[in-house]
Amino acid sequence: MAHFNKSTVSEFVLLGLSNSQELQIFFFAIFFIVYVTSMLGNVMIIVVVFCDSHLNSPMYFLLSNLSFIDICQSNFATPKMLVDFFVEHKIISFEGCMAQIFLLHSFVGSEMMLLVAMAYDRFIAICKPLYYSTIVNQRLCIIFVSMSWAVGILHSVSHLAFTVDLPFCGPNEVDSFFCDLPLVIKLACMDTYRVEIITLTNSGLISLSCFLALLISYIIILLTVQHQSSRGSSKALSTLTAHITVVILFFGPCIYFYIWPFSRLSVDKFLSVFYTVCTPLLNPIIYSLRNEDVKSAMRKLRNHHVNSWKD
Repeated sequence: MAHFNKSTVSEFVLLGLSNSQELQIFFFAIFFIVYVTSMLGNVMIIVVVFCDSHLNSPMYFLLSNLSFIDICQSNFATPKMLVDFFVEHKIISFEGCMAQIFLLHSFVGSEMMLLVAMAYDRFIAICKPLYYSTIVNQRLCIIFVSMSWAVGILHSVSHLAFTVDLPFCGPNEVDSFFCDLPLVIKLACMDTYRVEIITLTNSGLISLSCFLALLISYIIILLTVQHQSSRGSSKALSTLTAHITVVILFFGPCIYFYIWPFSRLSVDKFLSVFYTVCTPLLNPIIYSLRNEDVKSAMRKLRNHHVNSWKD
């Protein structure tokens, strides 16, 4: 690839989370548990939704796709981070660094759009229940998922188009455990102000538009729920609480990073850990523990396997 030859930097050095060997072992233990739990939880949601006919609905189809995105997000940097805890020199190739940037923004952009689709699904289910099966069908769900991936990939490509052509000719230390785009841009041997503004605008537009769409949807839904029966209201509020919790925890770090986009503080790398490592765990924990249908399906699947082993 021609644009890679413009740079004299062939690899980047990741400074990681800490220089202390004791802390790195502690971090490995914690994040390994989080990673394995996240993977198992999200795989379990996909398996349960696929196997249980009672979960054959648009809401759970979108939920299983959200789990798939979370599985992808768990694997773009976390396995390398876990290995790097035992490596003195944490090196990543130039191509590997660009791949991490591409994958992260693809998955994050796709998840933002999918959260909007899930909010629309709940909006129709609660505000227009008589038309739900007509409006939200399998075809629309497939369109939602396809659009979420298309927007995520397009969003990521637009970032990468400005980054790969930057002249990296000297500094190559990234003060993080993965190739964080703003930190990588700062290493370019040129005035990066324009690139930083373009990057901020690109990410800001998709994040702000998705967040506003979610905010408006949930406000309308909550106003509608207030006029429903107590039983219907309780179930709707339970589902909404799970959705809103995920949205707040997902967009919270985004908002923080956009307040100080290119002036990173020491605490920022730990917030990045939450965003990239812990966020994929939110889906199985919040949706599974608060959703009786999912818990019931998991119990049936477990009992089925237990009975199969006995036979």
